[in-house]
Amino acid sequence: MSGWRLDRGGEIDRDRPIGFTFDGHAVTGFAGDTLASALLASGRRVLGRSFKYHRPRGLWGAGAEEPNAIVDVTEGGVTTPNLRATLEPLREGLALRSVNTWPEAARDRHRLLDRLNRFLPAGFYYKTFMAGGWMRWEPMIRRMAGLGRLDPANAPPADCAQINARADLLVIGAGPAGLAAARAAARAGRAVWLIDDGDAPGGSLRWRGGDIDGGPWRDWCADTQERILRAGGKILSRTTLWGAFDHGLYAAWERRCGAPDRLWRIRAGDVILAAGAIERPLWFANNDLPGVISAEAALRYLTLHGAVAGRRIVLATGNDGSYPVAAALARAGCDVTLADARGDTPDAPEGVDLRRETRVTGAEGRDAVARVRLNGVLQEADTLLVSGGLTPSVHIFMQAGGRLDWDAECDALIPRAGSASMRVAGAANGAFALADALAEGHAAAGGAGNAPRAEAAGDWGVLPMRPDPDAAGRQWIDFQNDVTLKDVALAQREGFVSVEHLKRYTTLGMATDQGRTSNFAGLAAMAGLTDRSIPETGTTTYRPPFLPVPLTVIAGRRRGQLFDPPRRLTLERAHRAAGAQLREYGGWLRPAHYGDDEAEAALREAGVARETVALYDASPLGKIEVIGPGAAELLDFCFFTRLSTLKPGRARYGLMLSETGIVFDDGVTLRLAGDRFIVSASSSHVDGVRLRLEDARQDRFDPARVFLHDVTAHWTTLCVAGPRARDVLRAAGVPVDLDDAALPHMGVTEADWNGRTLRIARVSFTGERSYELSVPSRHAEWLESLLAARVGEAGGGRIGLEAVLTLRAQKGFILIGKDTDGLTMPQDLGWPNRREDEFIGKRSLLTDEALRNDRRQLVGLTATDGGAAFTAGAHLVPLDAARRSLGFVTSVAPDPGAPHALALLESGRSRMGESVGVFDNGAVREARVIAPCAFDAKGERLHA
Repeated sequence: MSGWRLDRGGEIDRDRPIGFTFDGHAVTGFAGDTLASALLASGRRVLGRSFKYHRPRGLWGAGAEEPNAIVDVTEGGVTTPNLRATLEPLREGLALRSVNTWPEAARDRHRLLDRLNRFLPAGFYYKTFMAGGWMRWEPMIRRMAGLGRLDPANAPPADCAQINARADLLVIGAGPAGLAAARAAARAGRAVWLIDDGDAPGGSLRWRGGDIDGGPWRDWCADTQERILRAGGKILSRTTLWGAFDHGLYAAWERRCGAPDRLWRIRAGDVILAAGAIERPLWFANNDLPGVISAEAALRYLTLHGAVAGRRIVLATGNDGSYPVAAALARAGCDVTLADARGDTPDAPEGVDLRRETRVTGAEGRDAVARVRLNGVLQEADTLLVSGGLTPSVHIFMQAGGRLDWDAECDALIPRAGSASMRVAGAANGAFALADALAEGHAAAGGAGNAPRAEAAGDWGVLPMRPDPDAAGRQWIDFQNDVTLKDVALAQREGFVSVEHLKRYTTLGMATDQGRTSNFAGLAAMAGLTDRSIPETGTTTYRPPFLPVPLTVIAGRRRGQLFDPPRRLTLERAHRAAGAQLREYGGWLRPAHYGDDEAEAALREAGVARETVALYDASPLGKIEVIGPGAAELLDFCFFTRLSTLKPGRARYGLMLSETGIVFDDGVTLRLAGDRFIVSASSSHVDGVRLRLEDARQDRFDPARVFLHDVTAHWTTLCVAGPRARDVLRAAGVPVDLDDAALPHMGVTEADWNGRTLRIARVSFTGERSYELSVPSRHAEWLESLLAARVGEAGGGRIGLEAVLTLRAQKGFILIGKDTDGLTMPQDLGWPNRREDEFIGKRSLLTDEALRNDRRQLVGLTATDGGAAFTAGAHLVPLDAARRSLGFVTSVAPDPGAPHALALLESGRSRMGESVGVFDNGAVREARVIAPCAFDAKGERLHA
């Protein structure tokens, strides 16, 4: 027990004590504490165990850099695993349980693993667990792996809002540099979004303090916030910006007390990163013992929470930033020894024993620090604070595509100016002194006039501190994953000298702190072992998220009925009023049939379309407008079917392929003018088709010559199909010449209908004469009411999608994903490639696999026994040989007179007229292979 609490000071409310438990032991903190500060003040030293050796682990940091204090937290009977104690506010009645321990952190029964450390070096798992077969070891490893434990009762909240927003200027970090930048921009009238993960703006000013512009920093900070809000900006505290993505998109996680968290998706025109820096550890024997703490974290706990790290403290450093820490601890009543590795240092703070040219070479103690070795001489101490320098927090900069340069003066890798679409200021850019940080923040925002002034800013002299491979004892590089300096040396000897290989071979930097405390040390150690500079050695890749984000926040409200909500038709109420039974098709809630009995209704409605006229809602079909002088060229490249030869006023059916030559989508493309097309993608593939077009537009074509607009939701499309379809349109007063010469099959035209825009495409999905009428959705009810009345007068009626699917199966019209699979190519559908120019997927159509004669090809099937319709998914098998799958049934048309099916059959086209078996519900039935089109093969009814 060494940590303790001051009687006064800090930002906690001592009139509001809060009780909680840790590993079953009662602990008390105060309102305003974090879990970490309350545990520190209680004197708890061992808060967890390391992952591999189960060595004792204590508190190290005060923020996202914390690698050790990870706990499962139970609140209200529900447990949330793996929360970082440094980031969680203390609440009444919490039950904390250390992770990777049994039965508790202080008495972990797996601690004996540390005695086997010589047999468990880096990479031992790759070598050891291959012997005897991995499956032999996997169950045991899985039982021991992992940190916290999931609680099945922990149902995610349903109301984590996700908010899309735009910011003129986004400032990431509300420390000195971020505040200076936001202040300068607000003074210029810009709307600034200021985001910070602290409880309040101020950053390091909150625990280091300082005077700015001749007054207390708090006054300057409050005035800055007022300016931001007056200029129309926004300030988000307790909000972590965790990801930078393409096209100026940034994701932020807002943690709200007493309310569900929120996810912000921010599009920013201008970005300034002022995320500060992370204090590095020092490396010496047993540098992982509980009681070895970051000096900066100790000052933060002291100032904000009144929690003191120890009583007899040694502070080991090589920079000027540790002197205010030592002074503050001495004023709090601690016995402080300041061990500075430099010879030329500032004067000793009052009450501090300063020892120049003194390095810490080891720490001793059973489960926590009891003695410290300084230049080889033991000294009694209960706490060892260390400061190995500062590492700029450049994660977001690197996520945005930035690159780093080595700055020897500040002993750090700093952002390379201009290599990412943001500016960096303050400690994140190597400007550690307060005056420098304020000046950089002011300049980054283009501030006019003088930058804010800091009194007694001082210097920030830094002595480079590195791991010493020749030093005695185990030096820990990654605290959570038990990576030592000897493990890095082993990786070097075995040839894993790339930083990415080092990371994976040793697991260095793969702990939950994402390498914040370990990456620099591992990089520096590998550089020294290979006689390379740090820039030559390189850095690992920074990826989102900046810190672990709950999946509930990323998912937002997408759970239960909201997980994948169906899109709704504009005319849903009209369909329901007409007796429609709705069902989801391709993400849309659409009429399946009208009436109660589905099978009977589908056949009856199909008969209506064949005999008289039918009306159905085809609005979900995609409507992607491709506009501009480069439109035809883009479509030729993206489609298997050439579309540049399509004449204005005409439509053409075509296929879109993936890069591997697999059929991705099919649909009809309309050409309204020389530079205007409409791609009518399948209902379920609209987003996918749009993204593929957009990828090609940006990657291969001039984006200024072609534009894409998905207007699917803006138009309602009603289809009138059947022998009397033209009569119905004429009776409705459609202002278009409907003679075949004026509007032939696959023709399209636009007209004005009493002030309403109308587009008519003569396209058929049923095999009958059909017209697709599209109007802006605000006119949908008017058009539906008019057409329904005229269809009824002609003896027809509404039909649902089940009838439409029956009609299209009779015609052999395919549905992508139903009549095709992940191997189907155009030639399998009877579409040979006749193009010589380039298009997506072309090269894959020339492979040996694509040219095989025994590929599964689209065919039709008819039952020779005259029985019921086949079942979709039933396998096709030989009738006179060993049973094996030749393919499968894809679609069925349940016509009582002659049930027809579509199938993918091995060497299908060469089997026309032959019989195959259909393994259907445990029995084999005989079927004859026929052409896919079983109705009106010549297409005469399209023109009837």
